[in-house]
Amino acid sequence: MSQSEPAPTGVIHDIGYRGYGGTRLSRRRIGFGLYTHTLRGIFGLGRAAKSKVVPFGMVIVMLLPAVILAVISVVGASQGGLTEPVLPYTRFAMVTQAAIAIFVAVAAPQAVSLDLRFHTLPLYLSRPLERVDYVRAKLAALATAVFLLIAVPLLVMYLGALAAEFDAGTQTVGFLKGLGGAVMFAVVLACVSLLIASLTSRRGFGIAGIITALVFTYATVTSLEALVASGSANSSSAGWIGLFSPMTLVDGVQVWAFGAEPSSPAGPPSDTAGLVFLVVLLLLVVVCYWALVRRYRKVKI
Repeated sequence: MSQSEPAPTGVIHDIGYRGYGGTRLSRRRIGFGLYTHTLRGIFGLGRAAKSKVVPFGMVIVMLLPAVILAVISVVGASQGGLTEPVLPYTRFAMVTQAAIAIFVAVAAPQAVSLDLRFHTLPLYLSRPLERVDYVRAKLAALATAVFLLIAVPLLVMYLGALAAEFDAGTQTVGFLKGLGGAVMFAVVLACVSLLIASLTSRRGFGIAGIITALVFTYATVTSLEALVASGSANSSSAGWIGLFSPMTLVDGVQVWAFGAEPSSPAGPPSDTAGLVFLVVLLLLVVVCYWALVRRYRKVKI
């Protein structure tokens, strides 16, 4: 290049991108958008067909016994031999706890593990969204999904009881107690499973960890309760073992708070024990939430 020729300069090409001039969403609106997006993702909505197999499969598994129980109520009442549902509303979640555990074990990694694996968290936090907002949105979405999984079958049972012309007041109270238990199951299971899933970017590891935390602890606790209750002169001590499984912990609170029939071999042995179950449940939720917030404060973006 001769000295008389001008030096090459850069060129800016207009390729048609336009800046966004619309209304900027608030932090709350963005958090709500993340909540709805996560809730849809848990059920596989907007995703490939194979992503819907497990969540909707568990929905069907939960609905089938509810429909059968509703039919039994109607048929039994019409024949004059049945005056109340075969299964109390507060026991339904414990009877179907295996399906609930599978649903949660798949849903929690879907909610958070993929974000860690594909490093999409920086995209969320590039907006006014804070890390604590991310945690709250994910927890709320998973808790909502679990609540719907339990509450819809309970509604089917309740409508069946009304169709059978059981006492409406009694059934309404029982149904509301069942919904109260569903809320507790939803919050506890969401907190525990989401914390486990947030520790790994591998969905398989998250699923295995959640299944161990829910199913294995439930099987171990109920076996020990049955063993202690049958072999100890003071069988009331077996009820305290329920503190060591999320499933039996919630069931123990239901037994104490709602006067429900225990679904495990032994419930809380006294009102004091029931209060301890409630305190442990609240502590578990608070500790899991605190651990989740700390976990995401350490995630590099």
